[in-house]
Amino acid sequence: MAGHSKWAQIKRQKAVTDAAKGRIFAKFSREITLESKKAAGNVSSPALAAVIARAKAANMPKDNIDRAVTKGVSKDAGDVEQVVYEFYGPGSIAIVVSALTDSRNRTTQEIKLILTKNGYDLGTPGSASWAFTKSPDGRFTPNEPLMDIAGEDEEKLSHIMTLLDEQDDVQLIATNARGYESSGD
Repeated sequence: MAGHSKWAQIKRQKAVTDAAKGRIFAKFSREITLESKKAAGNVSSPALAAVIARAKAANMPKDNIDRAVTKGVSKDAGDVEQVVYEFYGPGSIAIVVSALTDSRNRTTQEIKLILTKNGYDLGTPGSASWAFTKSPDGRFTPNEPLMDIAGEDEEKLSHIMTLLDEQDDVQLIATNARGYESSGD
């Protein structure tokens, strides 16, 4: 029975799940580094403690968390900053993308490329954020009423959200579409 190696199948499945975990842990690591930098490494600060709690809930190893906290207070931490992108998607759905990056220009161009390839344009600051309330921990919650979306527009929204979520620097995607309120970590 050639080609029926159970180990080969397990190895492929493990590679897929490890890659997904790696993306999630990298996003948490960037967020922890940023919050650690803001809090000067004080792990009891509310914002840093909240991010660490979310990372632990996602089963991020303690060593990775400690490394990210240390990186935030080290001199070679770099300039990790949070950037927010806004645009209108299919069915006039307001979409806000929050990213953590060490290169604002690179991330902006990557987001613009994804949007342009799918027929959307990046909006100006404030053009879509009016439809959301920003919480102290940086999350965006859509204001009522939520918009209904169906059919082809729903497929397009799901596709663009998947593409944006695959981008390494993207931390959170929020929409005002019912059922798609937010995604990310």
